Amino acid sequence: MIEAMITALGAALDRLGPVAIAVSGGVDSMTLAWFAHRHLPGQVTQVHALSPAVPAAATSRVRAYAEREGWRLRLIDAGEFSDPTYRANPVDRCFHCKRNLYGAVLAQVAGRVASGTNLDDLGDYRPGLLAARRFSVRHPYVEAGIDKAAVRMLAAHFGLHDLAALPASPCLSSRVETGIRIEASDLAFIDRVETLLRTELAAAVVRCRRRHDGLAIELDEAALGRVGLAESAGLRARLEAMCQTGGFGVPRYEAYRRGSAFLRP
Repeated sequence: MIEAMITALGAALDRLGPVAIAVSGGVDSMTLAWFAHRHLPGQVTQVHALSPAVPAAATSRVRAYAEREGWRLRLIDAGEFSDPTYRANPVDRCFHCKRNLYGAVLAQVAGRVASGTNLDDLGDYRPGLLAARRFSVRHPYVEAGIDKAAVRMLAAHFGLHDLAALPASPCLSSRVETGIRIEASDLAFIDRVETLLRTELAAAVVRCRRRHDGLAIELDEAALGRVGLAESAGLRARLEAMCQTGGFGVPRYEAYRRGSAFLRP
């Protein structure tokens, strides 16, 4: 099964020739970038957008892999924070994000652009895929019939165990409820809160949501239980102090709900 997937993915890349791969720092795009670099030597450019919406850990991961693997990495500003429509955080914010990203990539890199989109992404509301279509972006995983579970299998097979174990982590703007303006300072705050909880609470899933009715911290079931224990009182006090200093008030703790900051009409 693994060998068949590798063959299919290689064939999808062969059809592209010289290619720029948009690398976010997550398991999908990172695994694709690693494989493409080895499968198409000298024909791959990895492109990573430096943005307030990208977690600091993701950018660090991309830089580390690029240095270790000898990637031809290009760091760019996609320019979405200069786009008032993106900043307004409409229901199709992802379309405007990807429109800026792919436009910026094609302005600097010749050839095709490829993304880490997999089969599972096609079953969700993904406005960014409309932008990808506009720029003729290719999706090698989709062409090879590979879903998210298969991407993790491939990463583990390639020995990329740090990537295989990465939890899903959409861009930081996805934590801001639809209709609330996207601010770089808010995203930096969200990143700090989530990093603290992953480190000190060993949370497998954590989302710091900025909502119209206040700040909500969503956690996986086990971490939600731990945050309520007496021994977590100090952590809660620190979090509440951070939130109040940031002007967000006292946060509430809730069970994780995928995409809960997205208000579809």
